Amino acid sequence: MKTLPEYFGELVFGDAAMKERLPEQTYNALKKTMDEGKSLDITVANVVAGAMKDWAIEKGATHFTHWFQPMTGITAEKHDSFISPAQDGKVIMEFSGSELIMGESDASSFPSGGLRATFEARGYTAWDPTSYAFIKGKTLCIPTAFCSYGGEALDKKTPLLRSMQAINKQALRVLKLFGNDNVTAVKTTVGPEQEYFLIPVEMYEKRKDLIFTGRTLFGAMPPKGQELDDHYYGTIKTRVANYMAELNEELWKLGVLAKTQHNEGAPAQHELAPIFTTTNIATDHNQITMELMQRVAKKHGLVCLLHEKPFAGVNGSGKHNNWSLSTNTGVNLLNPGATPFENAQFLLFLCAVIQAVDDYQDLLRITVASAGNDHRLGAAEAPPAVVSMFLGDELTAILDAIENGSAYCAAEKERLKLGVHVLPKFPKDTTDRNRTSPFAFTGNKFEFRMLGSSNSIAGCNIVLNTAVAESLCQYADILESAVDFTSALHDLIRDVIKKHKRIIFNGNGYDDEWIREATEERGLLNLRTTPDAVALYTLPKNVELFGKHKIFTEAEVYSRRKIKLENYCNEIKIEARTMIEMSRREILPAVEEYMLATAKAANAKRKLIDGIDCSYEEKLVKRLSELAYEIDKCTDDLADALKSVKKSLYPDICERSMAYKDKVVTAMAALRKAADEAESITAAKYWPYPVYADLLFGII
Repeated sequence: MKTLPEYFGELVFGDAAMKERLPEQTYNALKKTMDEGKSLDITVANVVAGAMKDWAIEKGATHFTHWFQPMTGITAEKHDSFISPAQDGKVIMEFSGSELIMGESDASSFPSGGLRATFEARGYTAWDPTSYAFIKGKTLCIPTAFCSYGGEALDKKTPLLRSMQAINKQALRVLKLFGNDNVTAVKTTVGPEQEYFLIPVEMYEKRKDLIFTGRTLFGAMPPKGQELDDHYYGTIKTRVANYMAELNEELWKLGVLAKTQHNEGAPAQHELAPIFTTTNIATDHNQITMELMQRVAKKHGLVCLLHEKPFAGVNGSGKHNNWSLSTNTGVNLLNPGATPFENAQFLLFLCAVIQAVDDYQDLLRITVASAGNDHRLGAAEAPPAVVSMFLGDELTAILDAIENGSAYCAAEKERLKLGVHVLPKFPKDTTDRNRTSPFAFTGNKFEFRMLGSSNSIAGCNIVLNTAVAESLCQYADILESAVDFTSALHDLIRDVIKKHKRIIFNGNGYDDEWIREATEERGLLNLRTTPDAVALYTLPKNVELFGKHKIFTEAEVYSRRKIKLENYCNEIKIEARTMIEMSRREILPAVEEYMLATAKAANAKRKLIDGIDCSYEEKLVKRLSELAYEIDKCTDDLADALKSVKKSLYPDICERSMAYKDKVVTAMAALRKAADEAESITAAKYWPYPVYADLLFGII
C-alpha cells in the first residue's frame, strides 16, 4: 500500500512527471513559459503533448478534455478520445501539440452577457500551462482559458491570469525602488477555507426545494439548533470521518493540498481548508474540491450542500479567501521586516491594500453577490454587507502614529520617520481576533470573509489583484520621479493613511451603531442585496480600472453585470416556482388532511361521550383552517408577483432584478412564514417531507 507522500499528486502531470518524461531542453522551455509567461513554440508543445498522452494512458485515461471555467461559476468539459483510425482497421492513440494548445467548443449555451449573438456558437479554449493537467476518472483534464471568436473572455480564468500579470508588473516597479533587483516575479497566493453541509441522501431526495435550489425554502426550527455550540470543533461522527478520509485521499491524488478538517458551528456543517498556493492554481483546486465533495458524498449515502444558506435559523456556509503577496525569492510582502527599509516596504504594500479596499469596496461586494449569499451576509454568522478592514489595535496604532507624526509608544520617543527609525515589530498574536470583519489582516495575509460557499474564488481575487495593482501603480508613478525617495515615501504613506483610514474598523461588525457610523459618518457603502451591489459594476471608475490594467474591456464589464443580475433573477424565479409547487401539491393537501382527521377525531369523541370537551380539536382545526387560507392566499400572491416581473414589463435587467427583490422575495417570505407555522402544529406523519430535525441531526 502506498504512503501519502508516494501517491500525493500521482494523477497530476506536475513538475516531477514533466522532469522525468520531457527532454531537458523541452522541460526548460516549458518552465520558462510557466514562470515568466513566455510563449510556447509548437514544436515544444508537440513534445509535451506526446509525453502527457503517454503518461495519461499509463494511468488508464482514454479521453482528454479542455477543462474550463465559464461564467456559470462551475467547470465545463467536452471529452475527446485519443483514438485515431489506422490503415488496418484498428486504432492508434494520438494527441498533438495543436490539440493541447487550443480547442474549439460550442459556446452557444454558455452565458456571455451579450458578448456574442446566440447563433455565433464558436468558443475557443487555450491551454493554461501555469496550471498542471490532471486525470479525473479516465479523462486527462487540461486547464484552459475560454474565449469567443472575437477574443472576449467568456470565463473566469482569463481575467484572473490578466489580473495576476497586472499586480506582478506594478509590484516589480515598486520593489525595484527598494533595491530588490533580484526579484523577477511577484505572485498572489490564496488558501480558501471551504464550508459545507452533509445530509442523508434519502432525506434530500424527499425535498424538492433541496433538489431544485440547493436550500430549504420551508422549514421550522427544531427544538435544538446550535445554541450549545456543541457541534463546533466537536468529535467527528464516524460516517462523516469516513467521508472526509476518502475526500482527502482523492484530493491528495490530484495534488490538492487539503490540510485542515473540522465540524463547523451549525449541526451537520463542516469545513475543509487547504495550504496556500498560487492564486490561479488555488482557484482550479477549489473548483476540483467542490466537485469532489459532492461526488464522494454520494458514495457514502450523503449529499454535500454548498448553498450559502441551506437552512434558515442556523449558520450559513462561507468561503474565507486568505490572500497574500510573495516574491519569487520567497519574501512575503505582507510580513513586517526587521530593518527600517523592510518595514517601510511592508507598510507601503499594506497601504496599497488599504487603499484598494477603500477605493473599490463596491467591486469587492459585487464579487460575492448572489441570491444565496444575500441570506447569509449580516446574519450574525457572516460579516455585514458593509466592507471594512480589521488591522488590530497595534498595527492601527502604528498607522495613527505615522499619520500624526507622533511617538508610537513609550519606548519610541522619536517621531516615526520611515527609512530612518525602526518601527516596533508587533507580535502576530495581536492580529485578527475579530470574526465579524469582512476583510481582516491575519499576520502575513488578508482574509476576505464575505464569499459564499458556492462562489468561485476567481472573482474576488481578480478585483483584489487589480485594485492593489492600481494602488501600486500610483505609488510607483510618484516615487519614481521623487528627488528624495525617503521623504517622498514617508509623505506618501502618511497621505494614504489619512485619506483611506475610514475603511479601518476593529470593532464589532454586527453592532447596529457600526452600520450607522459606517454609512452616515464614514461614507462607506451598505449594499445589502445583490441588485443593490451589482448595479454599481459599470460605474466609470470601475470600467476605467479594468480597462487601464487590461483585465476587462468595457463590453466585458457590462456582460458580467448582466450575467450576475440574470443569474439572480433566474435563481429567485426557480425558488418561487418551487415554493408554489410544494405549497399546492404537498403542504396544503397535508394541512387539509390533518385538519380533516382532527375534525373526525372530535366527532368520534362526541359520539362516544356525550358533552365531552373538544376545545383542543376545535382550536387546532380553526388555526389550521386559518393557516390553510393564509398559505393559499400567499401562494396566489407569489404567483402574481412572478407574473408581474416578466422581462416584457422590465426590459432593463437592473430594474427587473430590483423588482424580483422587492416583489418576489417579499412574497416568498410571507408564504414561508405561514407554511412554517403550519409545519409546527401538523402531526409528523402528515407532513410531506423531512423537517429540520431530521436533516440537521439525521447522520448518526
